[in-house]
Amino acid sequence: MKTSLIAIFVAALAVFSSGCNNDNVKVYHVDKEESSTPPAPAPAVAPMQTPDGTKTVTSAASTAPQVNYTLPDGWTLGAPNDMRVASFTVANPAGRPADVGIVPMPTMGEQLALVNMWREQMQLPPTTADDAAKVGTSVAVGDGTGTLFDIPSDAPIIEGKSRARTLVAMSTRGSTSWFFKMVGEESFVEMQKPVFIQFLKSVSYGVAPAPAGTDMSPLPPSHPDIAAMAPAATADSPDKPLWTVPAGWQTAPLSQFLLAKFAIAGTGDAKADVNVSALAGDGGGLPANANRWRRQLGLSPFEPADLSAATSHFDASGSQASVVDFIGTDAKTGKPARLVGVVLPVGGQTWFYKLMGDNEVVTQQKDAFIHFIQSAKYPDAH
Repeated sequence: MKTSLIAIFVAALAVFSSGCNNDNVKVYHVDKEESSTPPAPAPAVAPMQTPDGTKTVTSAASTAPQVNYTLPDGWTLGAPNDMRVASFTVANPAGRPADVGIVPMPTMGEQLALVNMWREQMQLPPTTADDAAKVGTSVAVGDGTGTLFDIPSDAPIIEGKSRARTLVAMSTRGSTSWFFKMVGEESFVEMQKPVFIQFLKSVSYGVAPAPAGTDMSPLPPSHPDIAAMAPAATADSPDKPLWTVPAGWQTAPLSQFLLAKFAIAGTGDAKADVNVSALAGDGGGLPANANRWRRQLGLSPFEPADLSAATSHFDASGSQASVVDFIGTDAKTGKPARLVGVVLPVGGQTWFYKLMGDNEVVTQQKDAFIHFIQSAKYPDAH
């Protein structure tokens, strides 16, 4: 089954003025994992000073780096999440960040689907294969070449005030495709484009990708199991849970590593969606995913104590599910929205259920949403 290869990055908001200072750079390493089952992300370690004065960060759980890069001055290194091996922010003096991320995925050759996914994020209509090919330009990525897509929005989609722009460089090494993406306010991303291109040139890989299409050996410890991210939404899939689907829920097309998706119609134009996905292990944990959901509603990240106070629990499939419930503004549409997110560990995987849409629909459907999760029967649960 075809699926998107990269998770969508939430649009960031700001203007920043910076350049790449080659006399004051930081070099970081994202490291290779040692087994086919990704361990929990290693704790942060103190930077090590190298003879040339730069600083390196190496995962304590690794023996060899997978991807290295020179971090431009003014870019701030963030924590990896459930999809990215590295994250960065680039902030203007007002502190509003633009967002940069690196994601490795198995090579699957779905360029048109990817371009249209990025266009959708910019609230643009789909394009054709011929037009998509014209948009991409050649760019140096380390010692090789890749394709750079530069996609600005036509409308002011950032808080209804500013146009947005996304830069995505796609580079393939053996069985792995690497995606380098920057999203932010249109004029700022345009300003940062030369820095972004220079950043791409600094990339190097410490270990050659393995030949097998889904071999996890080239991926870093923070990356989830790719097999767990592949959709299992066909009717005959042995991995798909069996649910009791509430009345009025309509099956919707899948995208972005979803195992299931449902659409719920309310009164008038009101609506909500239910998304279901799963990742191996803890899938990044509750704090990272709760804050990811908060960003989808334009909300600031939780502090640990605040997250604990805002989390409730219920029993499902012999495990304890964690529930968060937020009200904010949909980052895609700019409309008020409510999101109920559930994180449920079952059988060596973590399942993510999200109910999001108009407040009235989410309020009406929340109990049915919880019962839907509790009804699930997982084939591999133990």
